[in-house]
Amino acid sequence: MGSRIQLVGLCLWLLHLTCFSFIFGNTVTVRGDEAVKGTVVIDDKSVVGTIDDDFVCATLDWWPPEKCDYGTCSWGLASLLNLDLNNKIFLNAVKAFSPLKLRLGGSLQDKLIYGTEDNHQPCTPFVKKPSEMFGFTQGCLPLHRWDELNHFFEKAGAKIIFGLNALAGKSIHGGSAKGPWNYTNAESFIRYTVGKGYTIYGWELGNELSGNGVGTSVTADQYASDLTALRHIVDDAYREVEAKPLVIAPGGFFDANWFKEFISKSGKSLDVITHHIYNLGPGVDDHLVEKILDPSYLDGEASTFKGLKDLLASTGTSATAWVGESGGAYNSGHHLVSDAFVYSFWYLDQLGMSAAYDTKTYCRQTLIGGNYGLLNTTNFQPNPDYYSALLWHRLMGRNVLSTTFSGTKKIRAYAHCAKQSKGITVLLINLDSSTTVEAEVTFNNNAKSLRHRKMSSHSEMMELPAASVTSREEYHLTPQGGDLHSQIMVLNGNALSVNSDGDIPSLEPLYVNSSEPIRVDPFSIVFAHLPDAVVAACG
Repeated sequence: MGSRIQLVGLCLWLLHLTCFSFIFGNTVTVRGDEAVKGTVVIDDKSVVGTIDDDFVCATLDWWPPEKCDYGTCSWGLASLLNLDLNNKIFLNAVKAFSPLKLRLGGSLQDKLIYGTEDNHQPCTPFVKKPSEMFGFTQGCLPLHRWDELNHFFEKAGAKIIFGLNALAGKSIHGGSAKGPWNYTNAESFIRYTVGKGYTIYGWELGNELSGNGVGTSVTADQYASDLTALRHIVDDAYREVEAKPLVIAPGGFFDANWFKEFISKSGKSLDVITHHIYNLGPGVDDHLVEKILDPSYLDGEASTFKGLKDLLASTGTSATAWVGESGGAYNSGHHLVSDAFVYSFWYLDQLGMSAAYDTKTYCRQTLIGGNYGLLNTTNFQPNPDYYSALLWHRLMGRNVLSTTFSGTKKIRAYAHCAKQSKGITVLLINLDSSTTVEAEVTFNNNAKSLRHRKMSSHSEMMELPAASVTSREEYHLTPQGGDLHSQIMVLNGNALSVNSDGDIPSLEPLYVNSSEPIRVDPFSIVFAHLPDAVVAACG
């Protein structure tokens, strides 16, 4: 019955749009005669990873409007120094997560000073200067702007991770930064923040200075020494504060040898180890979409997640792993790719893959700014990835289940225990332009409310009972007009947009009979919440 209701709803929607049909590369009917059968196999015996409740994180950067890449200037007024904190959409977009982790930082953080009493230099903004590292002079954060930002963060309910300048006091020679960290200005800034009662979730030291670095680099030994200094500052500044912030580093690209030495020498000073991901290459690349639609290319990043997970296990550290910044395509992304529907294939796959390797938090570059923002840089309207992030945040619980898919290589499948509800949530991503997939969900060794089905002479699986009268919730994501480059997300046939008051739209599911397979149309994404799936690993 549920599937018939879904079909009628889609047909009415199509009629309302004057017999408009979905087009995904080739024209695809809503209900074709042919569909590939597939099976989502979930091992319910154990949890393969555990994420934070607020796993979804986004970044805010320091780039001025003059930041340009490949002749395009895509940052506008999205810097922490000039962002419009009174925009209603911006406030509501953050509040919708309740809470959203926000990592404040980026390339220019290591050229940023803070306008505290100890700072005797003029507190002036970044100025474009091509001869300087990253093309800009030193900049300054005035304390009145820091006050404004914190008032916004408190109102929005955000959790703040602040990236400190790790190059202060160092001399840069031949691509490497020498000498100890001069923490005087940073300590004064931290103490000002504590004195004002501003809540900081974590202090992160440096940006992309690990390994070979970007712009310049710091040795693992020196970085560990600098981090120990930060730990002492934080411990002292917060000695009378109940909620202690995390100490986080290095916010750079994973280099196994560098990370191993850094972790070993940091000891208990390190709470979270952060790494960055830009696995799609430069934003100017004309083959970004091809990479995103290639399952084998997407699989390539698994080696990074596995490498870091194994390293943490081998060193015995208590530090956990975060993706501290990930924009996919570096140098500000690519308009109508990294700010369009097609990017949700890459983004949600990254969230699913990283979680399966026990990554606790994943920070997307950016919340706003560049061509890869969750929000449009000019008008603050949510881009498609914003809604993908919000659905993940609301549906995918902390416990990650081992999940595989058989039937086609073009389906990416992930499953978690459901968030704040019974059962599980399955995420299915169809990278195929013309094939619809009908997916059955099966389990290993689960005897509660699931019936046995003999799959072969060697394996026994479980599936939801065919006679079940219960329903599941489904969220089908497609691009408007079937155009992968569309910046409008369609949920269950309805285009999503904010209203005149700047309110984020409600994300309503379809209700489908649990005995029906999950139908995943070409070039679409489905979140399916199965409340009657009793999985031992979900407790």
